[in-house]
Amino acid sequence: MNEDAFLICTLARLLRGRSHVAVGANSPIPGSAALLAQALSGGATRVEILGSRKYSTFSGLADLYDCACTGRLDAFFLSPGQIDGRANINMIGIGPYPRLDVRWPGGHGSPLLYMMIPNIILFRPDHRRRTLVSRVDFITAPGVSAPNVYRPGGPTALVTTMAGFSFDRECARFRLESVHPGHTVDSVVENTGFKFDLPQSVPITPNPEPIMLNLISDTVSHQIAELYPKFAAALAGNADPRRRSA
Repeated sequence: MNEDAFLICTLARLLRGRSHVAVGANSPIPGSAALLAQALSGGATRVEILGSRKYSTFSGLADLYDCACTGRLDAFFLSPGQIDGRANINMIGIGPYPRLDVRWPGGHGSPLLYMMIPNIILFRPDHRRRTLVSRVDFITAPGVSAPNVYRPGGPTALVTTMAGFSFDRECARFRLESVHPGHTVDSVVENTGFKFDLPQSVPITPNPEPIMLNLISDTVSHQIAELYPKFAAALAGNADPRRRSA
């Protein structure tokens, strides 16, 4: 199965019941997941994809921030370079700040969005100890805040190429919810740099329903082609399905 399609379906399930979802730039898999959730909802889920002329009503980032601060967004995706066990995220770089060994593009408003949008889904197109770390090198945005800090938003889930986690904000810990087909709990533990809650029985992440795959091929691949034509071609089965995408 196309791994990207599997991840799109897994993320789309997390958007069930969400009314207004926004997706940032350079996010073909989350963007496709949002469009799939919209299709599955019969159009009830409103989708904003930054940079799109067809699937965004925002005139710029100011509109995104305004929607977040006024409580009009209930889901957003972030793909940080590092994530630790308290859901702290690093989008700045690796090494001692400010003399970083590796510099990333930066937060671009993610600290505000992380604080204000109630359902932040963290997504990593990999699963490695160097990205899922015991402690991030730099905290771009914290996973949890002190009780006296006004914070309606924060992380609720983490999805990688190996597994799906939920996040408990009260305990500030991830919990392994499912392991993707072809992987094991042991391999997830081995490749995760932070400790997480492990239930006695961990289910396998369900495969996509046929309706999901049909919608991806017939609808979503055409919609997402506006921003990601090569990625869309892969979804439609016209290119290498193992191509990795952020």
